[in-house]
Amino acid sequence: MLTILLVLAGLFLLNLVAMYFLQPRFTFPMPPAGSARPQALQEVHGEAIWSEVDGQRVEAWLLPGSAVAPSPALIYTHGNGELIDYWADEFVPLRVAGIHILLVEYPGYGRSLGSPSESSVTAALVAAYDRVAADPRVDPHRIIGYGRSLGGGAIAQLAAKRPLAALVLESTFTSLTDIIRGYYVPDWLIRNRFDTRKVLQEFHGPVLLLHGQFDQVIPVAHAHALQAAKPAAELHVLQCGHNNCPRQWELVLGFLTANGVCRGPDQEANHDESHTC
Repeated sequence: MLTILLVLAGLFLLNLVAMYFLQPRFTFPMPPAGSARPQALQEVHGEAIWSEVDGQRVEAWLLPGSAVAPSPALIYTHGNGELIDYWADEFVPLRVAGIHILLVEYPGYGRSLGSPSESSVTAALVAAYDRVAADPRVDPHRIIGYGRSLGGGAIAQLAAKRPLAALVLESTFTSLTDIIRGYYVPDWLIRNRFDTRKVLQEFHGPVLLLHGQFDQVIPVAHAHALQAAKPAAELHVLQCGHNNCPRQWELVLGFLTANGVCRGPDQEANHDESHTC
C-alpha cells in the first residue's frame, strides 16, 4: 500500500511539473514554419520599428495612415499562432481614414528574439507604445488599443500601464486563468493570467467588444462577462466563430467617431460620407 501511495504521489507531482512547464507551449503556440512574409512590410509601404525587451530585439510594423497632421494610432495585437505578417494588408480602411497602424510582434515570434510570456509581451507593447507616442506623425492623446483573442488579453495589459483613448477587444477572454482552469490546472500553477476583466473594471475610456456567437475557442459568455465588468462597453455579437469573423472596420470607425477619436461625415468641410481621423 505504501508503494502504491508513493507511486501515485510521484505521478501527481510529475503531472504538476508537466502542467507548469508545458503551459507556454499551449499559451503561445508558434506559427507554422515557413508562414512568415517579411516582404509584406514593403508591399503595404510600412516601416519596421525595433525595441529592446530584456536585452532582446522585438519587432513592430508601423503602417502610416493617409492624414498629414498628427493623427490617431491604433496598436494591434494578434492571436496566438499568428504573426504581424498576416495582418499587414488588413487595415486599409483605417489607414485611408487617417489612422496609423502599429502591429506589435510578441517576443520569440517571427523575427523577434526572446521568449513570450505575459511580462515580456507587456514589456514589448509598452516599448512600442512609447516609440509611437513620440512620433511627430501621431497624436499621443489618440492612441487606440485593439486586440484579438490572446491579443485582447495582451492589449488590456498595455491599457493598465499606458493611457489609451479607446479599447477594442475581439474574441477575447475574461482572463487566461478562466480558460486554463477548464483544463483542471490549479490557479496557483498558472503562469500567465492576462486578467482582462480586472483591467476593464479600472479602465476609464470607451470600450468596444466584438465576439462571435458560435465561438468554440473562447465562448461568447466571456464577452458578456466583460461587458458586465464594464457596463458602459459597447458589445456586438457577430454571426461567426473564432477565426472566421469578417473585419468590422465601419463599426470600429463609427465607434471611434462616436467617442471623439475620429470626426464623422457631418463634421467634415466637404461633407462626404467617410470617417476621417
